Amino acid sequence: MAIGTVDVNNLNLGQGDVPEIERHLLFIGSTSKTELKGKLTHVSAATNLDDVVADDALGRNVIAAQLNGKQNWTAAIYALAEGQTWEEAVDEANLTGSFEGVVIVDETTDKAGFNDMQAKHTELVSKLGRWVFFLAAVSGIDKAAQTWSDYTAAMVTLAKDVAANMVVPVPQLHGNNIGVLAGRLCDRSVTVADTPMRVATGNVLGLGEHPTDSNGKELDMATIIALATARYSVPQWYPDYQGIYWGDATTLEAAGGDYQVLEYVRPVHKLNRRIRVKAIRRIGDKILNSTPVSIELNRQYFSVDMRQMSKTTEIGGLTFPGEIMKPRDTDVTIQWQTKTKVIIGLMVRPHNCPKHIAVNIALDLTNPADTEA
Repeated sequence: MAIGTVDVNNLNLGQGDVPEIERHLLFIGSTSKTELKGKLTHVSAATNLDDVVADDALGRNVIAAQLNGKQNWTAAIYALAEGQTWEEAVDEANLTGSFEGVVIVDETTDKAGFNDMQAKHTELVSKLGRWVFFLAAVSGIDKAAQTWSDYTAAMVTLAKDVAANMVVPVPQLHGNNIGVLAGRLCDRSVTVADTPMRVATGNVLGLGEHPTDSNGKELDMATIIALATARYSVPQWYPDYQGIYWGDATTLEAAGGDYQVLEYVRPVHKLNRRIRVKAIRRIGDKILNSTPVSIELNRQYFSVDMRQMSKTTEIGGLTFPGEIMKPRDTDVTIQWQTKTKVIIGLMVRPHNCPKHIAVNIALDLTNPADTEA
């Protein structure tokens, strides 16, 4: 007669949360403060930055980011050591940290700089499975030598023909523009799928002194529009409406590409990070197989994060949309190519966003005396 045995196993179904790195940016740049050089320094909304950073470009931009990031803002600073490149700093920082984006505060002066950032993004994805975008500072106007026309022409030339859809160039018009944008992108009152153009988010905070050119002419919206057309991310304002706001976080995407604005990049990257973990957990697990029951089970499994990202919030009768639209049945596909290779297809649909609002107003001159009451 057989011996009776009992096995009790605790199953790990992988239902926990994936650590969130969204809104956590890495600031890289030169500084005179020795204590910051060659190492990673973590800061938050509670940090007294006056005690941490110097009064230089890196310090001023991190302070602006903290101010615009508001509640629960976090970031990391890597100040370059002597002879160290920003590429080396990115590699060093990624040994101990993960970041949604990298802010290069030292100004990029040639096209090769943008291409190097795009290459570093690709390298991080290939080696570490980490998706990041880059904010790249470019110079503001030399008010002693340039008119706004001269400056705009130089900026158009700098970005012309560059294809780098993970890079957002930011002119340092006010000296701390890249920090202001970096903070605005981390504001937790909005989602990662919201454009920094959103006026309801509020005006920008702590923007530096309004610049002038060599003729003493102040920066105007004509120059702002020209820079935005050349794919730079710039502040903007509206006549007779108080405050300074922001335009799009425009990437250096090639014409016709899908990722021309950061509001499309960020939710896709967020989904990438979560789906990667889910896919890793399915390696070698025959729960994922080619039977109809398994296909349906795993369609639900791989769509969980899309459904969570699509959840809406209602406050006072107002419905605030999620980061993406709710996935349809056809937005998740599973196709087996061989006995061991399966391809998962996910279709992400962003919400529409009003950036050009046309209002048509007409007169109704019908005489009410000619109609019955």
